[in-house]
Order: sequence, then structure tokens, then C-alpha cells
Amino acid sequence: MGRRAVAGSVIGGIAETQELLDFCGKHGITSDVEVIKIQDINQAYERMLKSDVKYRFVIDMASLKA
Repeated sequence: MGRRAVAGSVIGGIAETQELLDFCGKHGITSDVEVIKIQDINQAYERMLKSDVKYRFVIDMASLKA
């Protein structure tokens, strides 16, 4: 039977994403995030497994150089 699948996303493309970001910027809509260093990724993963995460983790890309 080939085991083929077709998948997609309903979040939109680049134009729709930009429209959303423009709307959020215009109306002061922001998200709550917790910025982590790449060196702390294992601790962040463990916290995620324990459901000890209140905000979305965002990796500080500057920490990649350290």
C-alpha cells in the first residue's frame, strides 16, 4: 500500500504570518516567554517533562557562541 501520507499546516504562509505580526505590533500584543541559554537546554527539557513550564522557552542565540 506504499505507506504514503500527505500533511499540511493551517497556520498560513509567509504573507499571513507577516500580517499577524503586523497586527500584533500595531495593537501591542506580545507573548510571554522564558529566555534560556543553549547550555541550559537539558534542564529546560527536564522541566518540560515535569510540566514545570509556564511560558514558551526561547533559546538566546547569542549563547551559541559561548
